[in-house]
Amino acid sequence: MRLKDLDIIVTAPPAPGWGGRYWILVKLTTADGITGWGECYAAAVGPEAMRKVIEDVFARHMAGESAENIELMFRRAYSSGFTQRPDPTVMGAFSGLEIACWDILGKARERPVWALLGGRMNDRIRAYTYLYPLPQHNPDDFWTSPEMAAEAASDCISRGYTAVKFDPAGPYTLRGGHMPGMRDIAQSVAFCRAIRGAVGDRADLLFGTHGQFTTAGAIRLGQALEPYAPLWFEEPVPPDAVGEMAKVAAGVRIPIATGERLCTKAEFAPVLRSGAASILQPALGRAGGIWEAKKIATLAEVYNAQVAPHLYAGPVEWAANVQLAASLPNLLMIETIETPFHGALIRGSIRVEDGFVTPPEAPGLGIEVDEALARAHPYTGTALHLEMQEAPCDYVHGNAFEGGAPAPRESG
Repeated sequence: MRLKDLDIIVTAPPAPGWGGRYWILVKLTTADGITGWGECYAAAVGPEAMRKVIEDVFARHMAGESAENIELMFRRAYSSGFTQRPDPTVMGAFSGLEIACWDILGKARERPVWALLGGRMNDRIRAYTYLYPLPQHNPDDFWTSPEMAAEAASDCISRGYTAVKFDPAGPYTLRGGHMPGMRDIAQSVAFCRAIRGAVGDRADLLFGTHGQFTTAGAIRLGQALEPYAPLWFEEPVPPDAVGEMAKVAAGVRIPIATGERLCTKAEFAPVLRSGAASILQPALGRAGGIWEAKKIATLAEVYNAQVAPHLYAGPVEWAANVQLAASLPNLLMIETIETPFHGALIRGSIRVEDGFVTPPEAPGLGIEVDEALARAHPYTGTALHLEMQEAPCDYVHGNAFEGGAPAPRESG
């Protein structure tokens, strides 16, 4: 099972682009002809530059190596350039390649990946989804409309979901933490009130923020949301401010979740030690891959914390999340994105049914990638997978956050 060939496909989902502007898929082939698929999440450089990074990581640390030697290859990449610390770009490249190695291992042994990770703990995996506009909704108005959000939540509940996520507190700014405007706090409360009124006790509310607030601002907002009992308050302060996040955790009566922007156990361990969060959200295409995420989940067990793998990417990373989730005793739930393109790209080989995912029995990741479809939708823009706005918080007119996805009117 010596790793021989690498292919990289950058594919763009159709507008409005739920899951990001593009997905970086990697395809590894061994000398004996076994193929494995992986996905690199949210690189900090453009796709062509990231292509060169992926090629370098593969050639330098993995080519010619047995796909079994995941720990050895991880240590090579983690130590590259005399670092031995998390580098999000290198780890993003390695993560996708590592996922592909697990796909190869499962196919070689004719077993699903979860069977190689200690076996199946969870026969059904609870799923959650972001709230997205329904066909009758105006997409420009949706992100500031509690009434539309409540309708979308009711639709999710009718399809079996027991948890929904939303982020009405905007803006998503590169300026770091800011104090939320009173309009934003009022809007956030209105969303929680409307959604809770629509779903009652049939679903949990997951409140996202994407590291937008100062410590004091996060506590101020979180306390305003407490009457609606959200299951989590996601990334209330910037992800590297672990000590400040611990202050937020102590100041609000809502569990704190974090992790989509963290790399490796080295960045997750301080979160657990400080009590900054009780729910970890590793993105497998960034955190170091499946094996590293398994280690992160094991650390979480020691601190009585749970894991909810993050997804704002394509269905290959989602398939990796499903395999990991099946093996975890401390799983909370997994994020899902249901679009026709997500489903078609893996030919419907994994599905959400009545709000749950059944781990596949097929070998490897359990998916069949439609390579022709991926290649037929190349990314031609210049923007990154996700980007933060440069404009500051608008304290006069209020703010809108479009669910982490580019708007349909954008061409980049």
